[in-house]
Amino acid sequence: MSNFLDNEAKNFNARRSLLAVVLVIGVTWVLSLFLPENAENLGPASLIPAFFLIIYIFITRRILEALTLASLMGFMMVSKGAEDNLLVTFSDSLLGVMMSEDIAWLFIVCGLMGSIITLIEKAGGAVAFGNWVARTAKTRKGTLIWTWVLGLIMFVDDYLNSLTLGSCMAPVTDRFKVSREYLSYVVSSTAAPVCVLVPITTWSIFCSRLLETNGWAPEGEGLMYFIKTIPYNYYGWAATFLVPLVVLGVVPLFGPMKKAEKRVADGGPLAPPGSEKIDIRGGVRMEVPDKPRILNFVIPMVILIGATIYFDLDMQIGVLVTVGYMFFAFLLQNLMSAEDFTDITLQGIKNMILPLMLMVLAFLFAEVNAVIGFTAYVIDSASKFMTPQLMPIIIFLVLAATEFITGTNWGMYIIALPIVIPLSSQIGGSTTLAVSAVLSAGVLGSHVCFYSDCTILTSSATGCNNFNHAFTQMPLGLLAGAVAAVGFLIAGFVVA
Repeated sequence: MSNFLDNEAKNFNARRSLLAVVLVIGVTWVLSLFLPENAENLGPASLIPAFFLIIYIFITRRILEALTLASLMGFMMVSKGAEDNLLVTFSDSLLGVMMSEDIAWLFIVCGLMGSIITLIEKAGGAVAFGNWVARTAKTRKGTLIWTWVLGLIMFVDDYLNSLTLGSCMAPVTDRFKVSREYLSYVVSSTAAPVCVLVPITTWSIFCSRLLETNGWAPEGEGLMYFIKTIPYNYYGWAATFLVPLVVLGVVPLFGPMKKAEKRVADGGPLAPPGSEKIDIRGGVRMEVPDKPRILNFVIPMVILIGATIYFDLDMQIGVLVTVGYMFFAFLLQNLMSAEDFTDITLQGIKNMILPLMLMVLAFLFAEVNAVIGFTAYVIDSASKFMTPQLMPIIIFLVLAATEFITGTNWGMYIIALPIVIPLSSQIGGSTTLAVSAVLSAGVLGSHVCFYSDCTILTSSATGCNNFNHAFTQMPLGLLAGAVAAVGFLIAGFVVA
């Protein structure tokens, strides 16, 4: 089966691609004629774009194309197949996504994070940091454990963690012939999973506000209620502590990750094919100063983390302050001119274009799923089987699956929590466990999703094709998910 999919992906030529597009549009147009007028009444039909997306990605491994087609399919279902309505609906939704505060924030923060990483590399900070890690951790396992430890330290935000740690550790792990898929797994597993276990993160602030908005936490006490969920956030704990067990060999590598490591061990490339397209470094190695200084890595990172925390976990201000510091510091050291600084800053932003495009399309697909009521339908269908004892595990499994499809963890939280919180009270279950299950599901789903922000940013930072990153990480993510599911099953009977 694996060889068939590999050959299918390689041989998926332009004419067959065009035929697939025409077929998808034609079938969807016919289907839309039989659907209800009201988009909220689509019922099981709301699952169609999601199933199509997953199947198309596995067959073709063309994620941009898959997201675009799946979004068009959803919009055709709600516009009744009329061409003028479809174009207007699609255009308006795309414009709405592009003008949303979330996307604007992503372009500013992720774009400038690309600039920060490129500037640090040009100033020699990344090389100096890599040399220090190589001297400190002199073995393959030691380097990967160091990556895990540094990931725990950079707990403030998963974007900060993935982008900085991935980009700086890739050259270090390359020396020890670690596959980029393996590095991506270690980096990704200390990003979002850690963010839901620490009360001082962008995730905790966001979730705290949602808990207040949806009536579980009193005004101003959202963070205290978020802290209540931490002991029960089983996927966060399982994913985080599975990493050292895998690195140390307690849990052996298996499945596609083992295959990726064998590729490198047999003299193959460190990164899977197509990785250069998403690599934040653009696949080009920069010239660095003769005597690189580690302070040109450490100080910008300290300022970035410190400024983000100081300004109420506002990472946008954090990156702006950091870029401002680097301008004065790097020019003062005569590492580059003002013109060079500008050129390198723009190059860093350009390196983030593909990841940002993927995230825009993922948000667009999430938008159409919200319109057709995908998540609400899934939760409503699952609620019929819930008891106080089984509620946590059902919520976890169902929402992890929906998050795997939609790819936007925070977006799923916005939709799911207003449904889950009153539902838990209605059936007499533990609201703390229910909320914990929602938070865990969001992390698991985005962890193994091919186009989630977590996957895309980790892939761009480590220089690993995002399909291969998600595909090789999936068995390990599902292993941690199985541990979490057992935890929610037991807690459902003990706590409820």
